[in-house]
Order: sequence, then structure tokens, then C-alpha cells
Amino acid sequence: MVIRHWLTAPLVLAVLAAVACGGSDDDAATATASAATTELPADVAGSVAGHDLAARLDAIEVAVASWRDAESLEEARAAAEAAANLVVGPGGPGYGDRDGDGTIGGEAAAGVLPGLDGEPDGLANAIAGNECVLADVLGGSWADPRARWGTMLTAIEEWRPDRNTMPSLPSHPMRIVGWATFTLASASLDEAHEYAGHAQLHVDVSSRALE
Repeated sequence: MVIRHWLTAPLVLAVLAAVACGGSDDDAATATASAATTELPADVAGSVAGHDLAARLDAIEVAVASWRDAESLEEARAAAEAAANLVVGPGGPGYGDRDGDGTIGGEAAAGVLPGLDGEPDGLANAIAGNECVLADVLGGSWADPRARWGTMLTAIEEWRPDRNTMPSLPSHPMRIVGWATFTLASASLDEAHEYAGHAQLHVDVSSRALE
């Protein structure tokens, strides 16, 4: 699985400028991440007990920074696993030891989004009255959680380097899961770093939705 990037730096800046409520649908740009290099802390690598969306998004951003700055493919995969698990939570699709290393990174009591059967409730649900959270984080109604997750799984399955399906997902945290999934399937550290750049865009959109 190989991506060829053909977009220019000005377009990346345009994407970053457009990530207000109802942010960019152009997921082909590569972000220049601003977070400092950091080791994956215990609350990301292991268990996350907090139930606050802002704190969870901060934890996801740390995982994405570690993914972007990883010095090995194994490190990148571990950080991508943590980011995806922190989004989906224990009731969501694929939660668990995604990279097969015997540990669960990003272990948490609940995800950003509801579980497949609606339980546990997603952290974003508590502030669904925020129109930007509803639009950019939840991506609309979760009356049928299994169908919503099915949409993400289909987009991931149908993704190709020349057919980017991630912009079809209105939930930006779901797009983070997508790029994490592609990282876990990749054999290239350079690709993993590029995918982390995409994921950072969607961390930014999700965080700005709270403002």
C-alpha cells in the first residue's frame, strides 16, 4: 500500500486554515505537525481513566505525535493502535491489540464515539449540543451506531492510494482510525509518518470543534 503525494505546501496551509466547524474534506494533504517530539506516556500506552473529551483529544494528539516521530515501524504501529483505540473505545470496532504485540495501547473505559451497540456512550455525546462537535466529531446522528461504524469500515476497506475514501467520513475521529489502520497494514516507516500527518489534521479539526 503506497501513497503518492502530489499536493503542494500552500494547499496544506489552506487545509489547516479551513478546519473550523464543517472543516476540510481534502484528506490528501500532508500536515506539518506542530506538536513537540514526545515519548508515548503511560496514560496513552496503557489505561486512560478520564471521561473528558478535551483530555481525550489531548491524549490522542500525544499518540499521533509519537506515531509521527517514531523511529521504527513497531513504534509507529503501537502509537497508531493507541490513537485508534482512544477513538473507538472498548465497544467500538477493532478495539484491542491491533498490532499483535501482546499489549493494548490506548486502553480506555469509553471512546470518543459510542460503541457498536451504543454502549458505552461516547465522550462526545455529553456535548452533542455543541454544533461543531456534532458536525465534526460525532459527524451527525448516532441513532444507529452499528450503521455509523459500518460506514467507516466500508470506507477503510475501499480505500486505495488513488481513491481516498476518508473525506467521505463526516466524523474526523473516524478518519484518525482510518489512517491508523493503514499504518498498521503498512511495511514502510515513511508511509507511517505520512499517515500520522493526515491524522494530525483530524485531531486539529476535532479540538477546534470544542472552541
